[in-house]
Amino acid sequence: MTNADHQTSNDATHFGFETVPVAAKAGRVRAVFDAVAPKYDLMNDLMSGGIHRLWKNAMVDWLAPQTGWSTLDVAGGTGDIAFRIRDRMGGTNAPGKVIVCDINQAMLEQGRDRALDQGRLHGLEWAVGNAESLPFPDMHFDAYTIAFGLRNVTNVQQALNEARRVLKPGGRFLCLEFSQVVVPGLDKAYDAYSFSILPRLGQAVAGDGSAYRYLAESIRQFPTQEPLKEMMGDAGLGCTSYRNLAGGIAALHSGWRL
Repeated sequence: MTNADHQTSNDATHFGFETVPVAAKAGRVRAVFDAVAPKYDLMNDLMSGGIHRLWKNAMVDWLAPQTGWSTLDVAGGTGDIAFRIRDRMGGTNAPGKVIVCDINQAMLEQGRDRALDQGRLHGLEWAVGNAESLPFPDMHFDAYTIAFGLRNVTNVQQALNEARRVLKPGGRFLCLEFSQVVVPGLDKAYDAYSFSILPRLGQAVAGDGSAYRYLAESIRQFPTQEPLKEMMGDAGLGCTSYRNLAGGIAALHSGWRL
């Protein structure tokens, strides 16, 4: 699916290539990440050859977080983006905070454990919440980040609306997500990898090939670069733009609450 409407109807939506009731999707997604949470970070390294780390660094480079900021990292359960932001702000004792909000308790537990293991005792908070109905007040954050999470929400437009709502005027929205390959020939190789190798790798390492089959399918159902940019504008975000990474395998989308 590449248009601006993530749902198939008022009552049905996509779960990978499967059509499911809207009310069922969040639970299905939660079950996927419950299953893979213990091996999530290891699988990210294996399935991307470590390139996801470069993409996340590029995200935080573009964000350029400032000391004292209050940042919301949505769907950031294991802390990869939050830790990078805190480091860029000046480390664990620097003024400001990052709140990691994730719908999945198991992912948040992985993130909290990692934070403790790394001595990150200050400037991080952890909250269970849905991107479509965030448990935070209006105009509260200097920045909103979401990495590889937006395609998993049931209603992408509502999640973007919520992102704008919680941002302060002048606040920054930044999304890192898998997108549409734009390099001729790379798309076929990427499809072969996604639908053949990736589920086998997920089964061998995480014990759940179906979760990684869903990952590959969910990428193909997600709005591509231009439609996502249009949806950001529909949510009221301004100065929208995007950058392709690795030939469009991933993309960074940026916008501002003006």
